[in-house]
Amino acid sequence: MTQIFYYTTPSGQNPIDKFLNSLSGKQQAKILRIFETIKESGLQSILPHVRKLTGTPLWEIRILGKDNLRIIYVVPYLDTVLLLHGFIKKTRKTPKKEIETALGRYYQTLDK
Repeated sequence: MTQIFYYTTPSGQNPIDKFLNSLSGKQQAKILRIFETIKESGLQSILPHVRKLTGTPLWEIRILGKDNLRIIYVVPYLDTVLLLHGFIKKTRKTPKKEIETALGRYYQTLDK
């Protein structure tokens, strides 16, 4: 069983939840179905939907097709996924700004 945690800011805000709430019901359903699969069967079970972000400790969950959604995460411990950042991908390459946002959140969790 894999646990999934949403990153929370020091002020208590939850940017992953905010991102999910900004999406349509259909988009939310796709992402939440992938989260459930991860919880039940681990990250290996969604392999075509994950990709390592080169040169970082980050990975991304890719929801392909018309939506092109991304959730950036890290695996801080065995069977634990920390979701850091979500966005709608509009370019071929993952924008540097999105990676920097996720990295900043990741490093913030290390300082706790």
